[in-house]
Amino acid sequence: MITPTTVANTNLKNCFINCYKSFIYANLVIHVLLRALYILFVTTMIDVFLLLGSNLGNRDLYLLQAVKLIEDEVAAVVEKSPVYETQSWGKTNLPDYLNQVIRLQTALSAQKVLERILAIEIKMGRKREEKWGSRIIDIDILFYGNQVINEPNLIVPHPQLHNRRFTLEPLVVLVPQLVHPVLNKTILDLKNNLNDDLVVKRI
Repeated sequence: MITPTTVANTNLKNCFINCYKSFIYANLVIHVLLRALYILFVTTMIDVFLLLGSNLGNRDLYLLQAVKLIEDEVAAVVEKSPVYETQSWGKTNLPDYLNQVIRLQTALSAQKVLERILAIEIKMGRKREEKWGSRIIDIDILFYGNQVINEPNLIVPHPQLHNRRFTLEPLVVLVPQLVHPVLNKTILDLKNNLNDDLVVKRI
């Protein structure tokens, strides 16, 4: 005999099964959406290599401040090279520099990265008074992914990258097998065939 209690138990059981199925389906949908967002986020991130330099005042402090501002206003720093002390390039009678290469991952455009690092230079007190002059901080874009950019205010890869020991020494520590998209040579090859004889020492 089917009693009201039996009907109620059956309805409760069906309700539980349906709720469980809905819960599983909802979680599956959420998982798929999160996975899609993760893939979208990761695949749109670009590796950006920046060169930092300072040859005035407390050079170590300025490099640290630059890294902090870059993390706050551009993107998280994924990797940092050791710091190198280098003779001044271009004008060799100026104070020695401290240089460091850092790697970021960002979805920002190259122009937006440039805009923000220039703003950081100004915030830190950088004054552009003469070519190759001394500076509190200098931040250059070396690579923006494997893109080749030739615009009035931005050339990437950096046009002097392959000629400068103070750039290649810290860069080769991070990515020796990275291929220069214009020269089609690895960073290690470029460093090993460098003619620049300025002194660059790791500190």
